[in-house]
Amino acid sequence: MTAVTATTTTKVRRTQRPRITPGKVVAWTVMAAMVLITLLPFYWILRTALSTNTALAAHPGDPLPVDLTTGGFERALGLQSTEEAIAQGGSGGGLKFWRYLINSTVVSTLITVFQILFSAMAAYAFARLRWRGRDTVFGLFLAGLMVPTIFTLLPNFVLIKQLGLVDSLLGISLPTMFMTPFAVFFMRQFFMNVPREVEEAALLDGAGKIRIFFRVMLPMASAPILTLGVLTYITSWNDYFWPLMVSYSDSSRVLTVALAIFRAQTPQSGYDWSGLMAATLIAALPMLVLFGFFARRIVSTISFTGIK
Repeated sequence: MTAVTATTTTKVRRTQRPRITPGKVVAWTVMAAMVLITLLPFYWILRTALSTNTALAAHPGDPLPVDLTTGGFERALGLQSTEEAIAQGGSGGGLKFWRYLINSTVVSTLITVFQILFSAMAAYAFARLRWRGRDTVFGLFLAGLMVPTIFTLLPNFVLIKQLGLVDSLLGISLPTMFMTPFAVFFMRQFFMNVPREVEEAALLDGAGKIRIFFRVMLPMASAPILTLGVLTYITSWNDYFWPLMVSYSDSSRVLTVALAIFRAQTPQSGYDWSGLMAATLIAALPMLVLFGFFARRIVSTISFTGIK
């Protein structure tokens, strides 16, 4: 009897093994090719950053770093003298990387923190509070998703100029610091899925709407808040055109704008591609790490809130 059971178990295990079919082989091959195509630009940036500009001009198609050096990273971080930068094909102009990094961090943090707070408050009002015209106002918020960003640049610039906030970090942050239609919609989807019994229990304990929001709803919304925070931070970090319009000096210049100015500092031999790619890689690395660390939670949260 034991032998029969062992034989049956072995057969079941054999039947449960996944079969390798031609379709699976083709699917995995296509996925591997897509991953390689996606990673190729990042490798090429690294290869260019680890090469000298003179060697790049002589061997533009070489797949490996040409004349391996870390001079590009040293120029991007301001660790190289003017003479050394010119000798390696750089412009000799300085890039105040740490100053621009701090500016980008301050702007992204301001936008993320305040946008999440005010968007969550608006989303809670649309999801839970009953007031006349609620659905109409929410429809107007959703209509804002269809307005291209370029249409709002000029009115925002005029407003920021009248407020005297041009060439300041607050002026860069202000237009998107309060709320956006997507953030309100995203948080409202979560609050709609929270059982009303939770709020009713808090009301029976004597809590008001404001206390319920801050003590009950916000802690429960930690996952969507984290997801929205990561997406908002990456978006504000990568913004280029609006900071370019508002900032005119190093005191308010962010990394994306600084990289364009660094590229414009052209030496006699041509663009400083090595230094530019090194600075671009350093600037993009924090966002890549941030998104890679929270990627799984972002996907699960978006699926839970019903956004497909």
